[in-house]
Amino acid sequence: MITHIRMKNFKSWADSGEVVLAPLTGFFGTNSSGKSSLLQMLLLLKQTIGSEAVLFFGDEQSLVNLGSFRDVIHGHDMEALLELGCGCKSQERLSIRVYGEGSDGSEKSLPMSFYHFTFNTSIRDKGTGNLSVENLSYTLGAQDVAEMLRKHGLSYKKIGEQESRNAGERNCYGGPALTSGDVLEPFISAFERQFSHLYYLGPTRVTPQRCYHWEGEQPEDIGQSGDETIDALLSARVDRLTTPSQNGDVPIEERISEWLREMNLAHAFSLKRTSPRHGKNYELRIQQSPASPAVTLVDMGYGLSQFLPVLVFCYYAPEGSTLILEQPGIHLHPKAQSQLADLLIEVVTERNLQVLVESHSEHLLNRLQRRIAEEQISVDKTALYFCRNNRGVSACERLEMDEFGNIANWPENFFGDEMGDLLAMAQAQMERQKRAEES
Repeated sequence: MITHIRMKNFKSWADSGEVVLAPLTGFFGTNSSGKSSLLQMLLLLKQTIGSEAVLFFGDEQSLVNLGSFRDVIHGHDMEALLELGCGCKSQERLSIRVYGEGSDGSEKSLPMSFYHFTFNTSIRDKGTGNLSVENLSYTLGAQDVAEMLRKHGLSYKKIGEQESRNAGERNCYGGPALTSGDVLEPFISAFERQFSHLYYLGPTRVTPQRCYHWEGEQPEDIGQSGDETIDALLSARVDRLTTPSQNGDVPIEERISEWLREMNLAHAFSLKRTSPRHGKNYELRIQQSPASPAVTLVDMGYGLSQFLPVLVFCYYAPEGSTLILEQPGIHLHPKAQSQLADLLIEVVTERNLQVLVESHSEHLLNRLQRRIAEEQISVDKTALYFCRNNRGVSACERLEMDEFGNIANWPENFFGDEMGDLLAMAQAQMERQKRAEES
């Protein structure tokens, strides 16, 4: 799980400050307020893993294509330092050696296990696109280290043996580890594992097809545009992937069908081979109601084809993963947007997923507030932010929500002035009626 992010001089963010992330985190705000940039920073780090570049800004096939350092650096100031950081909580116990000093001046090393660490890096352009890592650090909680040493009567001295190579010879997160004895090796491995379990589904998804071809591959995820949704469903069927439900563990296809019925999007769906019997082409057919004929996804409304990847994404991703969802309910009607909040709450609580969602939906927000009041998810499992852009500089404010779902600092009229519109309409009606009576 990613516990916080921070960036300086990244796109419209001069300094984001520490943005604390929860299992369910929502980003709201006006258009071009910097919401997407907060999430793009994580995608940038993910796609840099395995790359020889200090930072891999991307291409047409990558998760995000940010162009170049000039395109990313705030204000296009090529003299500025780009700073990126995040906190991570690993699912696996990690080990390092901490060196302490006794009262007699002797040095002693102790093994220490940890789950949480903080990563920070700063990068400079040295000219002609030549990037250099100016600073790179992984830190543990100082209190945890000090307490462990104090139990052994030692004062802190250092963590591990110092690495002779400087930060400039590594990429942005320190990879690759140079040797098994490299002091950064446990951190680098933990960083790579964390970001290997980060998945992204963008706001623009592929158009539906009448027929899908599957060669039997097992995709890592459904693709950033949902282009491997059907492959993932078929792979899950072969692997018999299940998910928790009220009736025990059920196949993910069954749970997806249940959600389609619950959200009044469809009664059921089926995924079957077309002829010949052992061919590799499949049809996805949807039954709108128990009495209606099954039709292909192409013959259904556009909203269902755009939302199906969201459903599959939430159940195909491995448990414990971090999911980034941009505008997941963009094509859904208001009631279904509300129920989207219930879907996210379910996968966060039952599948141990972390979900970072960008949205403009007041219906999603209102349902989330209601579920907090109903104690279906605790307020400390959520974090909501409002982003704004003032003269090219982004800022975000955490919404102050209490245990009853009330938000104390929601920006006025962000979702429109509903009461003002109703009053204005009533006044216009009265004036028109008065004119009609006078004529």
